[in-house]
Amino acid sequence: MIVEHWPLLGLRVRTERLELRLPTDDELAALADLAARGVHPPDERPFLTPWTDLPPRDLARGVVQRHWRDRGLWTPQQWTLELAVFEGGRPVGVQQVRGRDFAVLREVRSASWLGLDHQGRGIGREMRAGMLHLAFAGLGAEHAVSESFADNPAPLAVSRALGYRPDGISRDAVGTEVRVSQRLRLTRQDWLAGDRPQVSLDGLDACRELFGTDPADQP
Repeated sequence: MIVEHWPLLGLRVRTERLELRLPTDDELAALADLAARGVHPPDERPFLTPWTDLPPRDLARGVVQRHWRDRGLWTPQQWTLELAVFEGGRPVGVQQVRGRDFAVLREVRSASWLGLDHQGRGIGREMRAGMLHLAFAGLGAEHAVSESFADNPAPLAVSRALGYRPDGISRDAVGTEVRVSQRLRLTRQDWLAGDRPQVSLDGLDACRELFGTDPADQP
């Protein structure tokens, strides 16, 4: 079975309402369709990725290619895990977590998106909390970093609610404009001290080598 060669397919992160895992190809197609229907209003630009600059068909294809690319480029030294987020068995978005030299730095970075129909119901916070449990409780991370445009309040509010603290800014060129992002950092100490919802992990031990960790490192 393919999971024997790519054990990440057996990884499951479960919260009260959600399940985070790699999608099957048919589920990936459903995610692509979801993204093509919109992840933010067309008159806004809350992400560096120009979600509304492409025709829906090209946008959907890009979602599929990103998932395939991240699996194909995976190494223990540099990895990106694109977890599909399911509510009631239906895909509602993606929670990404990535690491570079994780075995040394013990730091992850994250990004996410939700279909427009699923926003405003607390799903963004719940799926980020699931990802943080995977990072801190599962993999032994010491830091988690997130960045959002300074004028994009929703993800910044999620970060602050989960205990992140300001960690500087970054500047990017978007066309002829400069966009400023607020960087936030959550330390292991602050994560342990915060209010953490119930999260369960399945299938992680078989994946540890792919993350550049060892079972002996399990916190």
